Amino acid sequence: MSTMQDRAAVQPSRDINARIAGRVRTLRTDRGMTLDALAASSDVSRSMISLVERGESSPTAVVLEKIASGLGVSLATLFDDSSAPPDPVSRPADRTPWRDPQSGYVRRNISPANFPSPIQIVEIVLPAGAHVAYETGAREPSLDQQIWVQEGSIEVTLGSMTHRLGHDDCLAMELNATTAFRNRTRKPARYVVIIASDRSRASRR
Repeated sequence: MSTMQDRAAVQPSRDINARIAGRVRTLRTDRGMTLDALAASSDVSRSMISLVERGESSPTAVVLEKIASGLGVSLATLFDDSSAPPDPVSRPADRTPWRDPQSGYVRRNISPANFPSPIQIVEIVLPAGAHVAYETGAREPSLDQQIWVQEGSIEVTLGSMTHRLGHDDCLAMELNATTAFRNRTRKPARYVVIIASDRSRASRR
């Protein structure tokens, strides 16, 4: 079995929902937001957010992305281990995989958790035939993203524009419209997502 297949076959972590619950709750309270306020800004029901914060739900990637957008952070931020020390080095053992219950895709945060950086790196394995469509449009603060395909091929749609990416292709995009990822092949696809926040854009000026 290949390394990619090993990663795609990971068992759900017992504590991953608890980690997401803690991150959402902490990020919301740090911003002084009530459940109702986050529900309004994310277009996710108050009851669903409450279930997520209590670790009593297995939310999909689409729901979590809406919550992240309502909190003003990237989706990857919700998977960081807030209890980890701010070490500049990330080790393989530090990276807990998470499987989307809807599409079956598996993601791992590669970047060190809690280390202050405007850049986040995520690895995704998208199963054969899988499709994920994020409904959030322009993000605030804005986010830039690059998709680097390591194995297989995928389609990435940003707004009305679709890009077909094969092995070693890299797509640069600003997250200013709805996005979708599709694997039309019979084999899993593995790609790396590099996310840069508004902070990094400002530093280049």
